[in-house]
Amino acid sequence: MPEQRPHSAAYRLVGTNGSPYSVKLRAILRYRRLPFVWELRTERNRAELADVRPPVIPVLQYPEDGSYHVDTTPIACALEARHPGERSILPDDPAHAFLCHLIEDLADEWLTKAMFHYRWAYEPDIRYAGYWIADDFYPDRVGEAREAAARDFARRQIERMPLVGCTPANAPVIEESYHRVLAALEPHVGAYRFLFGTRPSLADFGLFGQLRTLATDPTPLAIMRAEAQRTESWVRQLDDASGIEGEWIGSNEPRPEAVTGLLRLFGEVYLPFLAANAGAAARGEAEFEVELLGRPFRQGVFRYQVKCLAELRRRLAELDGEARERVRRALEDTGGWELLAG
Repeated sequence: MPEQRPHSAAYRLVGTNGSPYSVKLRAILRYRRLPFVWELRTERNRAELADVRPPVIPVLQYPEDGSYHVDTTPIACALEARHPGERSILPDDPAHAFLCHLIEDLADEWLTKAMFHYRWAYEPDIRYAGYWIADDFYPDRVGEAREAAARDFARRQIERMPLVGCTPANAPVIEESYHRVLAALEPHVGAYRFLFGTRPSLADFGLFGQLRTLATDPTPLAIMRAEAQRTESWVRQLDDASGIEGEWIGSNEPRPEAVTGLLRLFGEVYLPFLAANAGAAARGEAEFEVELLGRPFRQGVFRYQVKCLAELRRRLAELDGEARERVRRALEDTGGWELLAG
């Protein structure tokens, strides 16, 4: 049962600073100017949230009934329905809204591999992240207890790396994906420049969540500062965009090159990965291999990403007329239309 708390009109967001999805949702709430309180997920509230399923962070607690909600993409869409017209993060144009969903899914489900890889593949990052996350989750532990918490958390995460495809064999594809995201964003983004206009979209916030972590851990931060320092500034600025006022680009305006670059990564890398994963799942296989960027990429089947592909295809099926035609042209230009359209 949800914990009984004094009545409040504010949402309660429970997460950690080291979680890309926590900071993503926090930034969305800030931008939308929705009242909320931020609370670290720690040992102190572990028992309260123990029955929340699936056991992931962040957790958003609704003010009116104390109910708990997880998974940032459905939460963001639910907030659109709960607060319509109030600084929406979905473009008005249906074709742009669909492309926005594609890029957010790319960030949440593919760029996150870069976040996880860099965090647990290199010794400086392992040490930094282990202590960072231990300090957030175990704030009362000091001395040897803190050391043990950092070691144990790092060990568990490193053991999980093969489950999400973060293996030494897959590292070149994952790292090249990170470089390509930075290359796409760097010429375009700025304090008042976003993917679909002068206001941030769900896609911007999806990228922000992963890049916020990548811009903190030592190795990917060094890469970002060498290749995309303006993007690093943009990530800092997007953390709290509550003062931003802006407009969406028009339906007939040229598509920003940043969007084109990200759609190309979607079509050449992420969508073939999704299709191979879904195909293996349908055949009852435990793992699959697909060629990405001219290299073999192998990992175990991930059921959640089967749902991701189905959801993107569902959204595409809902498009018709001129909006669907513009999406078709965009994805034929960048690759991926045939796979996505089924």
